[in-house]
Amino acid sequence: MELDINTLRSIATVAGFVTFIGILMWAYSSRNAADFEEAAKLPFDQD
Repeated sequence: MELDINTLRSIATVAGFVTFIGILMWAYSSRNAADFEEAAKLPFDQD
């Protein structure tokens, strides 16, 4: 198999898309909801 620049660009595009989908799945995971809710309240904390 010969790797030219277009093949490498395609691989990089697919890898970036898979990474993006992974970040979305992590961000919208229900097990992280409590941590994100707590972090969202930090600017309003009056300690």
